[in-house]
Amino acid sequence: MKNKVEKAVFPVAGLGTRFLPATKASPKEMLAVVDKPLIQYAVEEAYAAGIREMIFVTGRNKRHRRSLRHRLRTRGRTQRRGNDALIALVRSLIKPDDMDCVYIRQPRALGLGHAVLCAERVVRGEPFAVLLADDLMIGEPPIMRQMIELFAEHQCSILAVQEVPKDQTRRYGIVKGQGPVR
Repeated sequence: MKNKVEKAVFPVAGLGTRFLPATKASPKEMLAVVDKPLIQYAVEEAYAAGIREMIFVTGRNKRHRRSLRHRLRTRGRTQRRGNDALIALVRSLIKPDDMDCVYIRQPRALGLGHAVLCAERVVRGEPFAVLLADDLMIGEPPIMRQMIELFAEHQCSILAVQEVPKDQTRRYGIVKGQGPVR
C-alpha cells in the first residue's frame, strides 16, 4: 500500500441546486470565476500538490468532456479572429502530458458519499484526495498541499471543513467529529 496521495477524486455528478438558476445553463463546476471554470482551479491545485491522476465522477446528464472538446476545436476559428485571450484560456485547459484523467459515470444521484464510492475501483485502496470544485479555497501554501503534508505526517484521514449556521446544515454535507479538532 502506498503512503503518498497520488490520486484525486472530483465528484462532479451533482445537480447544483444551491446555484440555481445559474446551473440551469451550465454545471456548477463549469461556472467561471474570473477567467476559468471552478473545476480548473481544483485540478490545478491538485496538480500543483503533486497529484497526477484525476478521477472525475460524472452524472448521467453531464457533458464536461464534450464541452472541453468543443472549446479545443474552436481554437483554430478563434485564432483566425485574433482573440488571444481566449486562445490562452483554451491552451490552459489542455492537460499536461504527465496527468492522467479517468471518467466514471455515477449511475444514480445518491449523494456525495456514493459518488466517492464510485471511484473505488480506480483508487484501489490507495490514499486519495477528494476535491469539491464548487468549494473554491485560496490559501498559501495551497490548501491541498497543506492537507497532503498533514497526511504524510499523520497517515490518517484529513478533512478541510467550515462551520455553517445550524439552519443551513440541510444544504451541506455535515461532519460529526470525535476527539480533538484542530
